Amino acid sequence: MIEIDKNNKLPLYYQLYEIIVHDIKKGTFAEHDKLPSERELCERFEISRSTVRQAMNELEKDGYIYKEHGRGIFVSPKSFKQDLFKFYSFTDEMKKIGKIPTSKVLDFKKIKSDERLARKLGVKINQNLYEFTRLRLADDEPIMLETSYLPMVRFPNLIREQLEENAMYDIFRGEYNVEFSKAEEKFRPVNTRKDESEILKVSRKVPGMMIERYTYENERVIEYTVSIARGDKFEYRVILEK
Repeated sequence: MIEIDKNNKLPLYYQLYEIIVHDIKKGTFAEHDKLPSERELCERFEISRSTVRQAMNELEKDGYIYKEHGRGIFVSPKSFKQDLFKFYSFTDEMKKIGKIPTSKVLDFKKIKSDERLARKLGVKINQNLYEFTRLRLADDEPIMLETSYLPMVRFPNLIREQLEENAMYDIFRGEYNVEFSKAEEKFRPVNTRKDESEILKVSRKVPGMMIERYTYENERVIEYTVSIARGDKFEYRVILEK
């Protein structure tokens, strides 16, 4: 067991912070495990309650723990770290980290493009589109809600069952010989709506991340998707090089 060294120049709260982070990473505390109470930590390490609270506040800010009023402090579930320097798909990224990705098609319909969608997809107004909403899950845990728009002229005869049985990009490649040239994504934090929080099974207090994705084949947009990702589940990283 790592101990707090009161002769160390590091502040006591930070030493406690590092001890708990070490135990979380080592697996001593698993996701959603309850941590010892403030009193127990005070007695165990012979430190003040204010020191414990400062450590807990830092751990919460850094996403290692979450608090439930009247119940205690718990280990946060791990977030999914997504690098943004190359083309990626949800299915492939989940498989890379050992998660089982699944999707539930909540809605599937054919619509006509209005002025907004025509502008997003670079098509004419009243052009035929598919609109479908999918709930994305990892190990059966809901983490993202996606609504996609595709031009029917590029994906004729697409049906709901295809999306329920296969990853969308696998369908693009296998059934329609799509050759992706690039994708553009825009991010902004949002408050989840009541219906979104219910589907994602997350408190409305937890911020969401809205992601707009434009997928290109050559210079033509073939997919426009708006996603709401759980803010407690995703961490996005951009690498800037000289």
